[in-house]
Order: sequence, then C-alpha cells, then structure tokens
Amino acid sequence: MARLKIKYKSGYKGGKYAPLFRYGMMLASVVLITMFLPKQPRFRYEFEKGKVWMHEDLVSPYNFSILKTQAELDKDRENILKSIYPIYNQNTQVAEQQLAQFDTALPERWQTAGLDTLDENMATYEQVGKQLLSDIYKRGVIALNNKFQSDRTNYNFTLLTDNVATQRNTAEVFTVETAMEYARKTIGNRSAIGHKDWLVDAVSNYITLNYLFNEPLTARLEEDALGNISTTRGMVQRGELIVANGTTINNEVYQKIESLRKAYEEEARIGGNWTLVVLGQFFLVGLVVSLLFVFIYLFRKDIYHNNRLIFLILIAITGMLLALSWAIKIKLPSLYYIPYCIVPIIIRILFDTRLALNIHLLMVLLAAFFVPNSFEFVFLQLSTGMVAIYSIKTLVKREQFLISSAIILGTYLTAYLGMALMRDGSFNNIYWSNVAPFIFSVLLTLLAYPLIYAFERVFGIISDVTLMELTNSNSKLLRELSYKAPGTFQHSLQVANLAEAAIYKIGGNTLLVRAGALYHDIGKMANPQYFIENQTKGYNPHDGLSFEQSAQIIISHVSKGVEMARKNQLPEVIIDFIRTHHGTTRVDYFYQSYIKSFPEKFVDEDIFHYPGPIPFSRETAVLMMADSVEAASRSLKEPNAQNINDLVDKIIESKLAQKQLINSNITLKDITEISEIFKEMLKSIYHVRIDYEGNKKETVSLKPQDGIV
Repeated sequence: MARLKIKYKSGYKGGKYAPLFRYGMMLASVVLITMFLPKQPRFRYEFEKGKVWMHEDLVSPYNFSILKTQAELDKDRENILKSIYPIYNQNTQVAEQQLAQFDTALPERWQTAGLDTLDENMATYEQVGKQLLSDIYKRGVIALNNKFQSDRTNYNFTLLTDNVATQRNTAEVFTVETAMEYARKTIGNRSAIGHKDWLVDAVSNYITLNYLFNEPLTARLEEDALGNISTTRGMVQRGELIVANGTTINNEVYQKIESLRKAYEEEARIGGNWTLVVLGQFFLVGLVVSLLFVFIYLFRKDIYHNNRLIFLILIAITGMLLALSWAIKIKLPSLYYIPYCIVPIIIRILFDTRLALNIHLLMVLLAAFFVPNSFEFVFLQLSTGMVAIYSIKTLVKREQFLISSAIILGTYLTAYLGMALMRDGSFNNIYWSNVAPFIFSVLLTLLAYPLIYAFERVFGIISDVTLMELTNSNSKLLRELSYKAPGTFQHSLQVANLAEAAIYKIGGNTLLVRAGALYHDIGKMANPQYFIENQTKGYNPHDGLSFEQSAQIIISHVSKGVEMARKNQLPEVIIDFIRTHHGTTRVDYFYQSYIKSFPEKFVDEDIFHYPGPIPFSRETAVLMMADSVEAASRSLKEPNAQNINDLVDKIIESKLAQKQLINSNITLKDITEISEIFKEMLKSIYHVRIDYEGNKKETVSLKPQDGIV
C-alpha cells in the first residue's frame, strides 16, 4: 500500500523537558504503587478444588497444622454455643416485696370490691393468696430467651443464688404466663374461695420475674469459650506427601495445601527480607508500566507525546491498584467489592478499545500477585472487563451505562456459577451471599460517568457523549450560527455529512469529524456578509475593498473562529478543526485578481495565505477536503456527473500538490475512497442522472468561496 509521507503531530508536547517529565511520572507511579502494595511473599503454586494437581509432587518442607475449613469452624462455634448455659440471677428480695405489698393492699381491695358486706372471711383469701405467691416464687419465675430455645421450648440454665450456682431447666420454673395459669387452677380447686376470679386478679398483680437473665456474664462465658476454639485439626509432618502429580485435589488435600500456603506466607513474612520483597514488587510494577508505555509508543503516539493524557492514564491505573491495596490491608470480606471494570470503561470512552483492553489486562495480571485464588480473580476480571469494553463500543446514549452494567453483572454471575459448579459439582455448596460483592461492584461502576466528565474538564479531552452533545443543532453556538449566517450553517451541515460518510468508510471517529465540521466555520459569524453563501443577490461588500483587505477578512474567520470557540469553552480537539480546515492554502481568487490587476507590483503572498497549521489527523484532513469540495460544488453551472468528478479530482489533487496532507495519517488508498464517497454524495445532492451517451465537459468557474480556489 502506498502511503503518504507522514509526519506526526501531537496536540501537546510540552517543550524539550516533556520526555523527562513523562519518565518522571512513570517512575513516580511505579514507586507509589510499590509503596502501597501488600508486602508479603507469594506461594508459588496455583491450585483449585476439584482440579488436577499439574505440578510436581508436593512434599511438606516442614511440620505444619491443618487449618479447619470455615464450615468446620462454624460447626465448632455452634456446638460451643450450645454447650454454654445462660446464667440467671435469683433476686430473693422480689418474693418478700411482692408478698408484703399483697398483704398491705388486700384489705383496701377487699373493701373497694364490697366484699366486706358479704358473709366472706378475708383472712381465708389472704392466706390462700400469700401461700400461692410463696409457692410461685419458690419455684421461680423466668422470661424465656429465644436465643437459647432454637428448635426446642425449654433449655438448661445456670441459676446463681448468693453466688451459688445450680443447674436448672426452664421446664422446672414458671414464666409469668404459666404462673398465672397455675394460680387460676389452684384457686379454682379451693372450695372455700367464693370469689375465685377476684382473688386470681388480685394475685396476678404481684407475679413478676425473680430469675433475671445475666446477659453480660453469659456473653463473657461465650466469648471465652469461642476464643478457645482450635483453628486447626491434625498435623502434616515434614517429608509427608501432600499431593502427587496428576492427583485430583479433593477437600482434604485442598485444605492441606491451603494450610501450607498460609504457613509459608506467614513464615516468609516474619523471616523474609522485606527489602527484597519491595525490590521484587518494584520490578514487577515497573515491567507492567513499561509494557504499557511500549504499547502506547507503538500504537498511540498521539497519547505518548501528550503528558496530560499520560498523567490521566497513570492516575487511573495507580488509583485502582491503590484501592486494591487498601482493600487487602483492611481485609475487606471480598475483593470483588472493588469496581475493577471502571478503569477499562473510562479508558475505552476517552481513548479506544485496544488501549482499554491492554491496560485492563496488565492491571489484572499485576493484581493477581496479591489476591487469593488468583486464577479465579483473573478469569472473572478479564471476562467482565472485556464485556465492559465491548458493551460500550459506541456510547451515544446515557442508558448504555445501565445496559452495560447489567451485562457486566450477568457475566459475573455466569462465571461465578460456572466455576462453583465445576469446582464442587453441586448446587449445595454455592454460597449465594457471594453474589453481593458483584452487585455492589457493578453499582460502583456507574461512577464512571461522572468521572469521565471530571477527566474531560480537568485534562481537556473529549468523549463520545460530549461529542453527541456538541453535534446537537440546538446548542447555543450552532443556533447563533444558523441565525447570523444561515448560508454558512447549511454549508457546515453538508460538509458534516460528506466528512462523516468519508471517515466512516476509511476508519476514524465519525462523531469527532461531524462535530468539527459543524463548528469549523463559526468565525464567519463575525462578518457573515463577506462570504458568498450568506450574500443576497446584487450586493457584494468586497466591491468596495482592496484585494488585500478582502483576503484578510476571508482569512480572519479562522482566528475569529478559534477565539469564539475558546470563549464558548469548546474542546481543543474541536478547535483543531477550525485552525486546520484551510491549512496553509492561499485565497486564490483574490490573489489571482491582484496579479491580473497589478502585474507590475510585487506581491507579498503571505497576505493571501492562511496561517495554518495543516491537518495532522485523518479527521482534520477529511474535513479540509470535504469543506473545499462542498464549497466549490456550489459554483458549478451544470452539476452533472462529469463535472462533479472533475471538480472533486481537481480539489483533492490541489491539496496534495500543496502538501496539505503530509502530516495526516492517511494513505493514497484512503484518499481514493474519500474521493469516490464525495462524488457519489454530491451527485445525490444535485440529483444527477447518469448520461450513457457521455457528458460534455464543462469548464469549472470557481468564485471567491472562502478561499477555496
């Protein structure tokens, strides 16, 4: 493929010290990440339950204890708690107080009820009531605790009476309800009591708890007992074979290997050389960052030479790895709470798919050195990261974030379910509570949207979402353009259609080129009547000006456009289209007119040239060609197929001859395809019919169309 001579141009290089600053940022990022990464050696083997052991035979290098599984620890905890009897204190004063109050209040209640007028003996009632209360308090009144009932109604407890402990069961004592039922039954059996309900009501007012639950002491006993639970079961002796090559890792073997891993890392943490651990981490982090920068240098030189964008990328990577280090340090219950997909989403939207995938791959591989079950971690994060990148290939609507989040969550759940079934071969061992971190992580991923906006504002870059907003014709600047310079506005719309179709064909950012096309001529609003597309018939303000003045007014729309764009806070990438859409071409109409009118005078060509710069990207190059072709096509007297073909070829050949495209990453094949797109679209615009007998070639007469000719 023939390729034009390409010169790279970046939007920002930062001067002669930019490379030093760039490498300084890289080194600072590596040092910062290394400082905060967990400082612990890594077990050399990867293993999973249910998989075949693919390494050499594993022989124990020393004696170590076999750790209990979480299920075993939970079972021990349950058994311990069942063995602890709740403690109750007997309040001996309650019975005395309640009997005394009953004895004191009974005469008044007797008189109030009018029983003193009847043939009833109050002493009998008093004796029966006091005996009944005495029997109840002697047996004891307790409040049952649901915590200790579990699947049974009654339970054992320890009763403390004057610091003397006795073992009792709740079946042997009363609750308030059963005590009242006992009182009702006992009084009902007394024939000497005529007003049974009255006495039951009187006695019930003095039934209360005298066995009180001692929660602090019970909790202390439980805590002491739980603290004595052994976390190990059995020993593996030095030289003992733990697992042989080719053996399937069952539950027992898995627990032995896991116990060896923890013992190894603990021993290395205590006895290892901390400086060497840090040095190893520095090498790993440095390698990852270096690989990233090699990729950027080879495939995205525009980013490599822009220190602001390098700084943004390093912030994203460093921030995520520091968040992971923090989560490991505080022993977060699950590392999947960390929204790892947020970085590839941000990089994809602000840059491109390849860079996002490369950064995510390197970050996940580096993180795998510091997380448990690293293979599962890598598989889950790579899968969901790829899905996150693919699901927002073109982000043009806000709801795509929600759709992408749902797809990411679905990927997490599918991968987790698949790994769990493959590992255990049963639904019974799937812990659905582990799904919560995935949901939380996906919700945090939605923070990518405000972060993208913040990065755009701070680093002066632009995303597809912002480009969509800029291409809205109801935006303030475009509304003003359509009102002040309607001809220019229509011209910009046509240029946008041509450029968008061409860049879609050869590959590039269609949203960017469309936005650039819509704003490239906003400078004409300063003097709209000086541009032919805005002039009414019969009046041309250039008639009263010299050729030099006219040329300067035409040329000034570029600088005025840049000024308006910056005043309205348009992104720099859009301003680049304004600055480059004429490159360093000449306002040929006024130049040739000057030569014809003053052949004897010296001509300062700089007066008739645009200041540049020339286009330095595929998008800006396509816009330059589309702008010239669309404007020139308006001067065709007879826009037939032949004339349109000749016009497009002439305009593009002129740009090549003036070396306006040498800094653009564009090939001759691309230019041929662009030319064909322009021809077909212009024929559609002018409703050209195909003339099979041949068309008469017409001489193209170009007018002062914004310096096109």
